[in-house]
Amino acid sequence: MSTDKVTPAAWYALLLVALTNMMSLLDRNILAILAPSIKADLNIGDAELGLLYGTVFALFYALFSLPIGRLADGWMRRKLLSIALAFWSLSTGFAAFAHGFAMLALSRLGVGIGEGATTPAGTSLLFDYFPPRRRGLAMAVVASSIAIGLGASSIIGGVAADWWDTRYAAGSAPLGFAGWQFAFFVACLPGFVLAVLLWRLREPERGVMDGIITPPDPHPFRASLGVLSSVLPGTNWLSFVRRKASSRDWLVNAVSLFVIVLAMVFATRWTSEFAPRPSLDLGGVAINPHALQWTVVGFGLYVTLNLLQGLRLSDRPVFAVLIKSPSVAIALGAASLQMMINYGVMGFTPSFIMHNYKQSLTDTALVFGSLSAAIGILGPMISGPLSDKLNERFDNRGRVLITLLSLGLSPIVAFWVYTAPDATSFYIRFVLYSVILTQWLPPLYATLYDLVLPRMRGITASTYTISSTIFGLGIGPYFVGMVSDARGGDLPFAILSANIVAPVIVVLLVVMLFRVRKDRERLLILAREAGEPI
Repeated sequence: MSTDKVTPAAWYALLLVALTNMMSLLDRNILAILAPSIKADLNIGDAELGLLYGTVFALFYALFSLPIGRLADGWMRRKLLSIALAFWSLSTGFAAFAHGFAMLALSRLGVGIGEGATTPAGTSLLFDYFPPRRRGLAMAVVASSIAIGLGASSIIGGVAADWWDTRYAAGSAPLGFAGWQFAFFVACLPGFVLAVLLWRLREPERGVMDGIITPPDPHPFRASLGVLSSVLPGTNWLSFVRRKASSRDWLVNAVSLFVIVLAMVFATRWTSEFAPRPSLDLGGVAINPHALQWTVVGFGLYVTLNLLQGLRLSDRPVFAVLIKSPSVAIALGAASLQMMINYGVMGFTPSFIMHNYKQSLTDTALVFGSLSAAIGILGPMISGPLSDKLNERFDNRGRVLITLLSLGLSPIVAFWVYTAPDATSFYIRFVLYSVILTQWLPPLYATLYDLVLPRMRGITASTYTISSTIFGLGIGPYFVGMVSDARGGDLPFAILSANIVAPVIVVLLVVMLFRVRKDRERLLILAREAGEPI
C-alpha cells in the first residue's frame, strides 16, 4: 500500500542510482573537455566531433534503450543496471587505445549501448522505493547527480589529460598514450566498483508505492527480444508477419520509410552545401560526415515508428497511454527539444571558454567543471522539493509550472552569458544561467512517469530516451558544430543558435499546463479501455 515514508533502503537505492547517473554523464561528456586535443591528434573538425559526441553515441544509446527498457519492466532492475554499468565502463576504457576516428567511434558505440539502461531501469527502480509525493525530490537528486557527472567529466578529463601531457614528453609516455587517452582510462575505473554495489541492492516490489501490485513477468527476456526485433529495420517486417499486421500497418510503414529516406537525402545535400566537410575515413571507406549524421537520424525516426506500431500490435495498453495522453506526448516532445539545446550548448562550452577567453585546459576544467557540478546540484534541489509542494497546491500542475518558468527564462539569459566580454564575467553570468536552466528536469520527469502505470515506466523511459537522444543528443552537438564550421569557428553564435527551438518548447508547456490534470485522471480509464487488467 502507498505510504509517504521514505525508508533508509530507499535513500541507499537513490544514492546508487544517482551515482550511476553521475557515471553515465561523466563517461558520456568527457569528450567535450578533451575535444581540442582529440581534434589535433585525429585531425578532425567540429562537425566530426559532433558526430562522436552526439550522433554515433546517440544511435546505439537510443536503439538499445528500447529492449532494455522492456527488460526493466519485467526483470531485476538492480542486476540490469549493474551489468550495463560494467559494460559501458569497459567501453570507455577502450577509448584509451583509440588512434583513429573509427576506434573512438567504436568506443562511443559501446558506451551508448550500456548507458541505454540508465534511465529505464534506474527510474523504474526509484519509483518503487519512493511514494508519489516525494518523487520530485528523488528526481532532483538524480538531476543533481547528472550535474555532478557533467562537472566531474570536465575536472577529471581536463586535469588527468593535462597532468599526463606535462609529466611525459612527446614519445615517452607508457603505451604511447596521449593525455586525452589517459583521461578515458581514469574515467572508466569507478564504474566497476559501483557495478558490484548495484548487484547487491535489494529489488523492491513493483507497483507497491502506487497501490498497483504488478505480477512478475514470466518471460522478460523473450519480451525484450520481441521489442528489439519489432524495431530493427528488416526484422520489424518479420514481426509484422508473426503478429498478423493489417494491410494498413504495412502501408503506413512503407510510406513512412519512403518519406524518411527522402527527407534525409535532402538534409544531407543541404547541410553539405551549408557547411562542407572532408570525407571521413572509416575502415578505408570514405564517407560524407553529413550523410552519416542524417542516416543515423533517419534510422532513429524509423525505429521510433516501428516501436509505436509494434506496441499497437503487442501491448495496446502501453500504446494507448503513450499515444492518447496529450500530456505524455508533450512531455516527451518538450524534453527532447530541450535536450537538443542542453547537449549543443554543453558539448561546446569548454571549447568556447578556451578559445574565446584564452583559458588553459586545466583552468577551464577546474573552474567550469566545479561550477557546473555545484550549481547543477543547486537548481534541481530547489525545484524538486518545491515542485512537490506546488503540485499539491495547484492540483498536479505545479511541476509543469516550474518547468515552464525554467525553460522560458533560460534562453533569454543565455544570450547575456555567451556574449560576456571576459572569462570572469562569463562565469558570473553562467551561475545565474545554470541555476535557472537546471530546474526543469526533476519536475518534468516526475510528471512524465506519474502519467503511466508502474509496469510501463521502463518502456516509457526508453521512449523518452530514443526521442531525446535522436533529437537532442543526435542533432544538438552536430547542429552547433555545423554552424560553427560554416561561420569559420564562430562558437558563440553557434552555441546560441541551439535556442532556436525554445519558443516551441514554451508553447508545448503552456498547452500541457492546461491538460496535465485531466490526463492524470484519465490514466486508468485509458489503460482499462485498451485491455489492462486493473
